[in-house]
Amino acid sequence: MKFFRPLLAALAAALFSVTAGAQLKLPLDKGGATLRKPAPAPAEPVPAARSASAPGTTIADKQAAGKLAAAGWLVLLDRRDWGRSWETSSTTFRTTVPLGTWMDNVPKVREGLGALVDRVPAEMSYKTSLPGRPPGEYVTVIFLSKFETKELQEVVTTVREPDGRWRVTGYSTR
Repeated sequence: MKFFRPLLAALAAALFSVTAGAQLKLPLDKGGATLRKPAPAPAEPVPAARSASAPGTTIADKQAAGKLAAAGWLVLLDRRDWGRSWETSSTTFRTTVPLGTWMDNVPKVREGLGALVDRVPAEMSYKTSLPGRPPGEYVTVIFLSKFETKELQEVVTTVREPDGRWRVTGYSTR
């Protein structure tokens, strides 16, 4: 019952304020006309922020967006969240690599590495075509990754999908 008292009090206060507010009337001027506040001036439109997916952005912007998507996706692998990494990858990736295959193979690639110690992007490239892939916008990032037991390069390729988001379309280690 103690739990319901504060809830009932809050509900009663809300109901009272609603009914009291409904009874309030706007003040009248000397002639009996209702006084109304002038409508606020319309706000100046705020220009939309340019995203890395907006047309006309630079290659550097696209590389930065691709690198950010790749780094975020690698965090999922670091957390051993294999299913989420597959779900958030590109449509082409999910079509090419069935979930079962991904779930069977990616743990083998990452097994024995231990926890991530450091990861630094070393190289980036932007291309509009890749062998075996449809035309599009691709950013490939090579990360120098240091784990507890091994250092290696992680190669992550992202693609800009029709919704404008960059998603991983390829992953390998060397």
